[in-house]
Amino acid sequence: MFKHGELLVVSILVGSIARALILRIDYRQFPSYPHSYLIHLTLGAIASTLGALFIPALLAKEYIAVTFLTIGAQQFRDVRSLERDSLNSIEKTELIPRGTAYIEGIAKLFEARNYLALLTALITSLIYYYSDLLWAVIGGVVFAYTLHYFMQGITIAEIAEVKIVPLNIKGMNIGIEQTIILNVGEKSALKKWQEEGIGIKIVPKDENARATLANLGQRQAIIHDLSILMGIKLDQGMQQFTPLARLDLDNGTLNLIIIPQEPDPVFIQKAIKQIPVLESSQRKPLKSKYGQKAAD
Repeated sequence: MFKHGELLVVSILVGSIARALILRIDYRQFPSYPHSYLIHLTLGAIASTLGALFIPALLAKEYIAVTFLTIGAQQFRDVRSLERDSLNSIEKTELIPRGTAYIEGIAKLFEARNYLALLTALITSLIYYYSDLLWAVIGGVVFAYTLHYFMQGITIAEIAEVKIVPLNIKGMNIGIEQTIILNVGEKSALKKWQEEGIGIKIVPKDENARATLANLGQRQAIIHDLSILMGIKLDQGMQQFTPLARLDLDNGTLNLIIIPQEPDPVFIQKAIKQIPVLESSQRKPLKSKYGQKAAD
């Protein structure tokens, strides 16, 4: 009984700490501090408790108690809905919206991280039962790190090349090379684009990347993140300065124009390269034999 008590305490602590370590605020400022921190840390502790209870419940032949895992899973699915609704409710306050695909990705991420805490606690308790405290902690930490590593998605740098190019302005039309992206009706706005506008080409590395960049959700995510990272000279009612992206239909290149607050081309390139590729936007036509033959 004493060993079971230690097992529960150690497993819950390792699972909760694993959840806490991957809960951080980055440039997206989500989750917010301290309220969302408290919510997610509490859910992480609950998930860890469920995982820690699994082995003792089996040993005590309390098989009905194992069904609490399914109840917990349902609660974590509700967490996804909660996060989705929360982000959707504040979407109207964003000058450059995240988009529904980005919001769904964030909601899935927070649901999955609760499962990480649950599984980490379960593995820790399993190792502790057959071994000792030290190996249980080491095993739990290694498992949590490995699972978190494989949960990390790819970035734009892995699927495309990023180039800074001059804007092509003809009359009142603004674009990149032959792709027209924006038509402005005010000379003052046109002058600002001429003086401060930045053109960006995101060139896909293969057909998979081309299909991914064509996804509207991925384009919106790139514009949103770039606007946060480099700043944007935009306010409500100033649609003529809104950053926009258009595809070059001939080669699949994504052309983007923006008036950033920080116009350093080197950092703009770096910022775009580290933007995540949304899970829901990834397309892999080359995985099919028909897609491979078409590419050839």
